[in-house]
Amino acid sequence: MSQPETADVIVVGAGPGGSATAAYLAMSGLDVLLLEKTHFPREKVCGDGLTPRAVRELVTLGVPTPEEDGWIRNKGLRIIGGGMRLQLDWPENASFPPYGLVRTRQDFDDILAQHAVKHGARLLQGMNVVAPMLDGGRIAGVEAKVMNAEGRATGETREFRAPLVVAADGNSSRLSLAMGREKREDRPLGVAVRAYYTSPRHDDDYLESWLELWSTDQDGNKILLPGYGWIFGVGDGTSNVGLGILNTSTAFGRTDYKDVMKRWVATMPAEWTYSDETITGPIRGAALPMGFNRQPHYADGLLLVGDAGGMVNPFNGEGIAYAMESGRLAAEVIAQAFARADDEGRERVLRSYPGVMKDALGGYYTMGRWFARMIGNPEVMRLAVKYGLPRQTMMRFLLKVMANLGDEHGGKADDRLLAILSKVTPAA
Repeated sequence: MSQPETADVIVVGAGPGGSATAAYLAMSGLDVLLLEKTHFPREKVCGDGLTPRAVRELVTLGVPTPEEDGWIRNKGLRIIGGGMRLQLDWPENASFPPYGLVRTRQDFDDILAQHAVKHGARLLQGMNVVAPMLDGGRIAGVEAKVMNAEGRATGETREFRAPLVVAADGNSSRLSLAMGREKREDRPLGVAVRAYYTSPRHDDDYLESWLELWSTDQDGNKILLPGYGWIFGVGDGTSNVGLGILNTSTAFGRTDYKDVMKRWVATMPAEWTYSDETITGPIRGAALPMGFNRQPHYADGLLLVGDAGGMVNPFNGEGIAYAMESGRLAAEVIAQAFARADDEGRERVLRSYPGVMKDALGGYYTMGRWFARMIGNPEVMRLAVKYGLPRQTMMRFLLKVMANLGDEHGGKADDRLLAILSKVTPAA
């Protein structure tokens, strides 16, 4: 084992949350080590769709997104259900840009990691963090196995030391588990599966959400499948097609989600060319940790961002925006902490991070948990689709709610209502 490498802060995981954290910390003048267990470029299970909330984080971070570089803009959301097709533009307000983006995770994460490197972060790929290094019960660094480009261990082990470690290592977050941060079972969890298909719909300028997934049984009878689906044009000749289901559904854990997706895709028009002949790879799945399902977000020198802290939106399953947002807020707290002259003052600032996250998203996520419980009942979902979709004014408000796009600077009456609801709803 080589001698330990040191830094001010170690960030474990170079996904959107980890790279955003590292970039902001490096901009603040801190020495940051960003450890990624794989080698870029690498695939990640995701819908690849970025709402205006995620776009705002990219703009704030200073990541260029020109269309000529492969960033695909979209105008809004098309909702399909109850025999209706409703097309809603992203809201125009002062807080968020009026467009979304699509970019595959195959290179999206690499772009963000290289942006962090550009600003001074030290990126080490192939570092599979396997354990925390402790000093009196407090994390003081991490131990990592070195992995080659094929994802196999080389047999080498390395140590890294820092007074603060950021866990941005995703839903499983082995580092958090090793520090005693178990998942909360009272929080919603989603499962998503997706695949890419070559299709003429690859340049659709609206994200598409299917609130009802229909198929046929062995007798030819039409049946409603659990979950909701999406179709996002990637712009490179393919569409990202996937579906998700919440653990509040009675079908959760008892369903072959890949089979559900195959049966749903088989019902689509032939001219869309979503079939076994046009699929570009296997159907892959991933878990979506929602509503702050792992806490505390800071204790004993370990701070959590993104999926590691369960920061996926319970309303719509969006994770990238909140990973980057938590990284930005975490970096602000950390930079202020390192400006303190003594350990006691530094720790006092770091302990404020859970409250910062609850102030930012806690009330909204509580509403999201209530929503997830309600739509887990198929009858509630059926009635919502039947009576909600025909009312466009209501659906425009729900789009703001579900994508968390209310104007934070006053705005219209519905923006103020959303702000009030988020503030008065207790965070937990």
